[in-house]
Amino acid sequence: MGNAKLLLVEDEPFLAKVVEDSLKQKGYTVSYAADGKKGYNLFLNNKFDLLILDVMLPYTDGFTLAKQIRKNDDNTPILFLTAKTETADLIEGYKSGGNDYLKKPFSLEELFLRVDELLKRNQKQTPINLSEISIGKYNFSYHKQELCIGDDIIKLSNREAGLLLLLYKNKNTLTYRKTALITLWGDDSFFNTRTMDVFITRLRKHLKKDSEVEILNARGIGYKLIC
Repeated sequence: MGNAKLLLVEDEPFLAKVVEDSLKQKGYTVSYAADGKKGYNLFLNNKFDLLILDVMLPYTDGFTLAKQIRKNDDNTPILFLTAKTETADLIEGYKSGGNDYLKKPFSLEELFLRVDELLKRNQKQTPINLSEISIGKYNFSYHKQELCIGDDIIKLSNREAGLLLLLYKNKNTLTYRKTALITLWGDDSFFNTRTMDVFITRLRKHLKKDSEVEILNARGIGYKLIC
């Protein structure tokens, strides 16, 4: 994913320098701003493939900046960098238009992984007909909450259908566990994590009639629908 244009908005000078230099070494073109106001001006005057926003920023915080951006752009992925780990903060971030979170402190390897996954995911995004989704030999109707193969019709629960749709939107790339939990359950509590694991097991059973379809588990990180 080299040559992608990234916007980095981060007010910690040392961290910003490390992140900017490291991303440039990976072949990305990086524009940098130290506060939300300057970041928004850069966004308005340039075309970016990915936005990396710190949450705690001078003048305009990251959540507010994301909301401003989403008024003009629904598609460019946003990765938040944050030391705020409360569930309410995570929910606010997703509601403001964020696509993923990276908690401080983080490793550069994890940053590269998140950036690469978001860029790949955004490239593959195309309008989805929710009534006719092909998953291998299966036909999936999100609205009817049905998964069909041959003459077999499998009725899905609302939660199963929502989880399968999320996995499908990110097919062949990683769906982060926290993203799925916040999106579908509203928080990432231990109870909801265990509940989601149960639904993943159910979906695997539903999809077992096609050996080319598989839900892989990246332990502790998320899931990947292969189809």
